Amino acid sequence: MPTQEHIHLTAVVSEEHDLERFDVATSHAFPDYSRSRLQQWIKSGEITLDGAKARPKDKVYEGQEIVLDVTIEIEEEADKAQPIDLDIVHEDDSLIVINKPVGLVVHPAAGHSHSTLMNGLLYHAPELANIPRAGIVHRLDKDTSGLMVVAKTLPAHHSLVGQLQERSVSRQYYAIVQGVMTAGGTVEEPIGRHPRDRQKQAVVPFGGKEAITHYRVVDRFRAHTLVRCQLETGRTHQIRVHMAHIRYPLLGDKTYAGRPKIPKASSPEFTQALQRFPRQALHAFRLGLNHPEDGEYCEWEIDLPDDMQALLGAMASDQREHS
Repeated sequence: MPTQEHIHLTAVVSEEHDLERFDVATSHAFPDYSRSRLQQWIKSGEITLDGAKARPKDKVYEGQEIVLDVTIEIEEEADKAQPIDLDIVHEDDSLIVINKPVGLVVHPAAGHSHSTLMNGLLYHAPELANIPRAGIVHRLDKDTSGLMVVAKTLPAHHSLVGQLQERSVSRQYYAIVQGVMTAGGTVEEPIGRHPRDRQKQAVVPFGGKEAITHYRVVDRFRAHTLVRCQLETGRTHQIRVHMAHIRYPLLGDKTYAGRPKIPKASSPEFTQALQRFPRQALHAFRLGLNHPEDGEYCEWEIDLPDDMQALLGAMASDQREHS
């Protein structure tokens, strides 16, 4: 049986989206919903601009407020098992290590009430229904790929949550950032809700939560750098926010990076590869923890996904052409 869900979201038009069409700006503001659904809500007046109904083609201006206020019917599938292909790297009696693909949402939420990693886990291991959040103890953004660990028992859940709180879980990522870094370093800046755009996170001087990201240079290209990041804390969008804060935003990050940087004299093919990369170039490639059963340290590592490998190959070719 369907149930009703009331959704109320607000966003402020940023400088990046100044003078865009209302429907385009709305798709950036509320990326969890399809463009067709947002178009319907705009036409029905359930998405407003500065408190008034607007047409999809109307221009928006920096500082204007977009408000989504709608009640929708959702199927009660948030806690239902669904057959979803899972790339399982390791599984035993206590835990599952998964390589999450790009595009898979971890938890059910507004706009994603089903077909999530949680639904797939409940299908794969029905006993996870007895574990909080089906054993999911940390998350990756929808468009971030890579390793996640899931607890299969309550003792394992308690152990993994404790290790995360104690910061003893090792989580390492590859990221392709815009700009050429001279050296690695550490960003230690608090993160909280963006003061004007509630859909974003930001470095905030007061009221933010402690956030620490270590980063090291792996390879440099003409206008980009491949870096290895290690999380000491696990705030929402932490690597994306910290890299943008030090002015090396992630390539493809539509929320925090803006338009991609195109090196001078780039070939049309390379320019297109940069412009069409569809997501933030971020991949969780290594995960290490103490096994919940015997305390032995375990570590898993996976290769970069095909899209990031292809992008790095294009960058290397561009580098050779201009050396």
